[in-house]
Amino acid sequence: MTVMPLSSGSLRTIDVELSANPYPVVIGAGGLAALGNQVQARGFKAGTKVLVVTNPVVNAHYGTTALGSLRAAGYDAQLLEIDAGEEQKTPATVALIHDAAFRQKLERGSLIVALGGGVVGDMAGFAAASWLRGIAVVQVPTTLLAMVDAAIGGKTGVNHPGGKNLIGAFHQPRLVLIDPSCLATLPEREFRAGMAEVIKYGVIGDPSLFAELEAAGDQLASMATLPAALMQRILERSAAAKARVVAADEREGGLRAILNYGHTLGHVVEALCGYGTFLHGEAVAIGMVAAGELSCELGLWSPAEQTRQRRVIAAAGLPLAWPDLPPEAVLECLQGDKKVRDGCVRFVLPTALGTVEIRDDVSGKQVLQALARCR
Repeated sequence: MTVMPLSSGSLRTIDVELSANPYPVVIGAGGLAALGNQVQARGFKAGTKVLVVTNPVVNAHYGTTALGSLRAAGYDAQLLEIDAGEEQKTPATVALIHDAAFRQKLERGSLIVALGGGVVGDMAGFAAASWLRGIAVVQVPTTLLAMVDAAIGGKTGVNHPGGKNLIGAFHQPRLVLIDPSCLATLPEREFRAGMAEVIKYGVIGDPSLFAELEAAGDQLASMATLPAALMQRILERSAAAKARVVAADEREGGLRAILNYGHTLGHVVEALCGYGTFLHGEAVAIGMVAAGELSCELGLWSPAEQTRQRRVIAAAGLPLAWPDLPPEAVLECLQGDKKVRDGCVRFVLPTALGTVEIRDDVSGKQVLQALARCR
């Protein structure tokens, strides 16, 4: 994985160094206006059909810029609005993208551009993976959560009534283009939700980043108070962390599972409370606190480290408390997790700030005892 400035000096690129189909993550203010040139640099010829998938709110802010940039570069670009929100992340919504692909006569050499947050990215990516058995996709994330996590790594999919992201495919993008200027229109709650994934990277493998977040304190809770230089470092270090893990384990056969820190229990919160009650990042924050308590229960890390984690999560304005959920429903939901192997739930648990391990020997009783302390 390399980090290097582009020739313009205003954008930086981080390479996701996969053995097959490597791709760049390009980061910098003003990047959205360069979308057409960036697509051109990936080898797409003028005249290529491009379908930009977005939602109404993002379209109002950035749709014209994205389409204008693509058309100026010679692409036959059209735009499709879909409703966003976790409750819309269904096969029915993906079918709307397939219908648009049919109307626009997308070919195997065509391109889908996902312009939006993680929900748009997941659905547009899955539509690209399944249209004509796979066409190219470019991810242009507009939320912090998508910039630091969802847009990088090729995991696409939709929810099933029985669990989150149970229907999907691995489909790596040809390019991830991150323009931090897009965060200016992001609601504060969405910004804080994205910060949960940033904190995750600090806990699982970047103690220096965690210390920087710790030092920032309450500045983490708002774009208005977060220093611009720290924002740039957050984007670059988070993208680099994700790129390293994905390059080492593209299809989650081993190491990549550590990226699910906070997610196993967070998905339980989302599923049992109803999608939309908590934003994904909020549920991950609760899941990280719960996983930390479980680590304390098992003697894997200290109460002092758990306190430090809780303080950073609280400083970012994120929820800490486990909701009042029926214990039997929690255990049943855990069994439906994608990461279950031979009936055993795999938990990513911290052993120190910057280090985690994967455990599949945790009893239901231990889980419930830890969750009881998080209420």
